[in-house]
Amino acid sequence: MQRKVTVLLADDHRVVRQGLRALVAGEPDFEVVGEADNGREAVLMAKKLLPDVVVMDIAMPLLNGLEATRQILRQLPSTKVLVLSSYGDYVQPLTQAGAAGYLIKQTAASELLNAIREVRKGNAFFSPSIARRLRDQCRGSLGGNGSPADAATEVQLTSRESEVLQLIAEGQPNKQIADGLGISVKTVEKHRQTLMAKLNIHCIADLTRYAISKGIVECNTAVKPVLAVEA
Repeated sequence: MQRKVTVLLADDHRVVRQGLRALVAGEPDFEVVGEADNGREAVLMAKKLLPDVVVMDIAMPLLNGLEATRQILRQLPSTKVLVLSSYGDYVQPLTQAGAAGYLIKQTAASELLNAIREVRKGNAFFSPSIARRLRDQCRGSLGGNGSPADAATEVQLTSRESEVLQLIAEGQPNKQIADGLGISVKTVEKHRQTLMAKLNIHCIADLTRYAISKGIVECNTAVKPVLAVEA
């Protein structure tokens, strides 16, 4: 008997996860082995459960889907990550991080099962609108529109810096960040100073705005800048 394709679902909305589970578990060749409601939990569960495919939301608390994808694929290169999002704005960084596919949630019901099968086989799978965007980006790059230069000037953050940036933008104080990441408060402060130096940013409010602009956090999950002052 052929082994089932194991799937881990990562989305911070329970109703969405329930819908995905019902859709995926209804297929005889699939098995949902776990559900995560934030990016950090997705990374931990992936390491423990070793799923064939992770269906990954982007905007999640504690650790966003982009950074979770990077960490999972760094540690589990044979696992496939299939991004499922309401937004098409993060295609390039996610494909650069190693995501095998990218689906828009609005069309997921008709595409998800086929997408899981394709990425499991080692193929890429994108919603039609995403595929068009990738083709346009490729043409723009070949046409000399400056895309490679723009990519080269993009500030590169380490995984830990990205984690700290997200938690700062979510309004967590240094002590809470330190406890959550298992590091010292002094190390958190050092990461924050490094972030500000790398990004040429000089206050927490601007760090938060940067995190929102890059899709690291959503507007509704980021702390309001006027409240983002460390006690």
